Amino acid sequence: MEKSKSTNQEDIFERLKREKGILSNDSEAYRLREASFATKALLVPMNNSTDPTEIRNLLSQITGSIIDETTTVFTPLYVNYGKNTIIGKNVFINFDCVFLDLGGITIEDNVLIAPKVSLLTEGHPVQPQNRQSLTVAPIRVKKNVWIGANATILPGVTIGENAVVAAGSIVNKDVPDNTIVGGIPAKIIKTIE
Repeated sequence: MEKSKSTNQEDIFERLKREKGILSNDSEAYRLREASFATKALLVPMNNSTDPTEIRNLLSQITGSIIDETTTVFTPLYVNYGKNTIIGKNVFINFDCVFLDLGGITIEDNVLIAPKVSLLTEGHPVQPQNRQSLTVAPIRVKKNVWIGANATILPGVTIGENAVVAAGSIVNKDVPDNTIVGGIPAKIIKTIE
């Protein structure tokens, strides 16, 4: 049974798109879990499939947008919502990646994502009294980016065009175009010429 929402309150998913945090006592917070379980119902068959077309079709249902036939996903892929993820053409997503996309994830064309990469648009306030609340900020991965294995991209980060994120990095700030970053936290290692 769906709970009624206040007539003057904006839909919880619209608030997330506008980067508004969600308080722990939000009357629509239950909808986030419901949406995650609906996504999981599609993730199970997708992650058990060996057919690239079926994987793309199920991921298209999860994201609510067409995944181009030039895009390849090696499952398993873990997504908590999906409707706030946009994936471009000729993208390669390797095994065991995690996309927490309530804040919005955009992956542009020709992006390579190595195994165990985490794109995390969600967080929680530092103050203990507010810790159960949710904060969000979008991640944007621009064209021709290569994200190395086990890298973590944190909320609000844009990875610039042609950039490389070294394996194992934690990226908490924007990455300029045509640079290689690495480390914890990630710092510019060199410029790509």
